[in-house]
Amino acid sequence: MIPLKTIKDLIDKHALLEKELSSVSIDKKTFAEKSKEYSDLNEVINSAKKYISYEGDKLELQKILSEKNSDDELKKMAETELNDLNLENEKNEKKLKLFLLPKDEADKKDAIIEIRAGTGGLEASLFASDLFKMYEKVSHKKKWSVELISISRSEAGGLKEVIASIKGNNIYSTLKYESGVHRVQRVPDTETQGRVHTSAATVAVLPEAEEVDLKINESDLRIDVFRAGGPGGQSVNTTDSAVRITHIPTGLSVSQQDEKSQHKNKAKGMKILRARLYELERSRIDQERSKDRKSKIGTGDRSERIRTYNFPQGRVTDHRINLTIHKLEEFLEGEAFDEMIESLTLQAQEESLVNLN
Repeated sequence: MIPLKTIKDLIDKHALLEKELSSVSIDKKTFAEKSKEYSDLNEVINSAKKYISYEGDKLELQKILSEKNSDDELKKMAETELNDLNLENEKNEKKLKLFLLPKDEADKKDAIIEIRAGTGGLEASLFASDLFKMYEKVSHKKKWSVELISISRSEAGGLKEVIASIKGNNIYSTLKYESGVHRVQRVPDTETQGRVHTSAATVAVLPEAEEVDLKINESDLRIDVFRAGGPGGQSVNTTDSAVRITHIPTGLSVSQQDEKSQHKNKAKGMKILRARLYELERSRIDQERSKDRKSKIGTGDRSERIRTYNFPQGRVTDHRINLTIHKLEEFLEGEAFDEMIESLTLQAQEESLVNLN
């Protein structure tokens, strides 16, 4: 049960914000911030008011049921109303609990997505390319922008590795459960016997960190420059434009050589490094908070097999929530993607509610 004071505080806050937003003296920045908070509260304010009045409404109905002089028809109506009231209160309580769950500050951030071919040779690189195209299509449908940071192609025309920045609304909250091992089962184009092969690619989705989110001391960095070329390099340069940035305290290292400018390579490398360090710190804090429990999803474990794309059967299965969607082609086109994400988000919320109780 949620403390009534907590719910009353929400109602009081909503009323206060309404009053403040109607003031002529409020500045634009404050108005925007308070409007967002007011809009968020609007989603639960009716549930909050009904939750407060629940006990009183229940007592009134129970009083009718306990009265000896009440006729049977009236009692029957009161019993039906009481059942409906109890069901409504359960829904309101769940909605309010979800609203009161600690918010992930990273949910509204842009994201950096890293996709790497895993086991399976050239076929794995083709699958990595398919995954990247899928995320590009999802981004296009949601009007997100995708900016390539680094790309390394394979001989078969697939991708050994691709790193991209995705910008838009609520990117990280939508894509954060994509981190892990994605497995594909299909007959490769090079297979003459028609045998199904299993390959894999890893996906890592990191919230894009701003400088205000994470302070990186220059003294903690070692920056090496070298000539671009070989895997990942677009061409062999005659100048030392490629950059390797190593964060000495953690040992994390990022190499960037796609740009011909050393300055641009350093800027891209710092963007990746900042995101990885931010995620490392978030993971450390999450582990400390949840030492006694293990979530089915959202662990960020990149070695965990999370999903299988089975072409012969035309299905995609998420192993964390045992959900199978028999629309593989549509899924890869970004059509059925939201169905999966909504189910994953709902499962994560359910787990959070259990841990809250």
